[in-house]
Amino acid sequence: MQAFLKGATVQSVRPQKDKTTAGSSAEKKIKALPWVEKYRPKCVDEVAFQEEVVAVLKKSLEGADLPNLLFYGPPGTGKTSTILAAARELYGPELFRHRVLELNASDERGIQVVREKVKNFAQLTVAGSRSDGKPCPPFKIIILDEADSMTAPAQAALRRTMEKESRTTRFCLICNYISRIIEPLTSRCSKFRFKPLANQIQEERLLAICDKEKLKFTKESVAALVKVSDGDLRKAITFLQSAARLSADKQITEQTVIEIAGVVPPKMIDNLLQICFKGTFEKLEVTVRDMVDEGYAATQILSQLHDAIIEQELSDRQKSAITEKMAVVGKCLTDGADENLQLLSLCSVIMQQSTQTHNN
Repeated sequence: MQAFLKGATVQSVRPQKDKTTAGSSAEKKIKALPWVEKYRPKCVDEVAFQEEVVAVLKKSLEGADLPNLLFYGPPGTGKTSTILAAARELYGPELFRHRVLELNASDERGIQVVREKVKNFAQLTVAGSRSDGKPCPPFKIIILDEADSMTAPAQAALRRTMEKESRTTRFCLICNYISRIIEPLTSRCSKFRFKPLANQIQEERLLAICDKEKLKFTKESVAALVKVSDGDLRKAITFLQSAARLSADKQITEQTVIEIAGVVPPKMIDNLLQICFKGTFEKLEVTVRDMVDEGYAATQILSQLHDAIIEQELSDRQKSAITEKMAVVGKCLTDGADENLQLLSLCSVIMQQSTQTHNN
């Protein structure tokens, strides 16, 4: 009898233990979530800076019909987040999985997938209502992320499906370059351009995250994050998380942000320009080699040199000659040319142009 009771007590204790371990693992999962996902907008109202799209989606949430959508613009401006937030509000957490098909660039999206998977999902009729009693729209949503990487035949096959299944399905195409989407598709969608986020909006979001995560930071560090991310909020949040991990309990400084972003220190760029204007070719060769050996990306050096050249007191003709060379160097670097030689080639043109006395 005692043995039986002992067994009962052991059994009653065990589930309790499991619960606590399950709880702690759930807590760990929450903590391990990347901040980009953690602070992704949960509803349409949380989407920053894209007023036109938010207005259209709000109307559809109020019961109006939704057109086929085409979102285009730079990365990290909230295209995928916006449509996912709208879909969650439209269908609620239970129906979301059954009513939304999301295909990304990482998925196979050739003509066969459009003909089978997309077509079959589009042909399903929808019925039923939400468990919370809210009205549920009589259509499904198919989200095609990175649609500009789809092949032309796949896009052409999609055109017919989009037309045929308009009664039960809405499409949302998301891309960076609208010029890569075929004309028949763009004409069937309401187009919305997502603008790079304004500095002030980015700053507000970053400060809100710093506040929630209880981070120590300086004003300069937040300004540096905004500057290096170039309107891409996702990049800014990722850099912030990296800086927070690197700094641990210390304050996040501007220097930390610059190091994480791989930005060339302004002093190095100024030094390079000074050698271009007043130094010798031998000095220039050594400086360029040192910068490349330091591990700075040539594309990053090129981008910062461009900004610095625009601010220099050179004539328009000199600036145009230098920037034209920059375009050629940029193309060569994209094609995989040698970084050292390309930067040396560019700097020698800057040196040549600065020594020329321009006669009006």
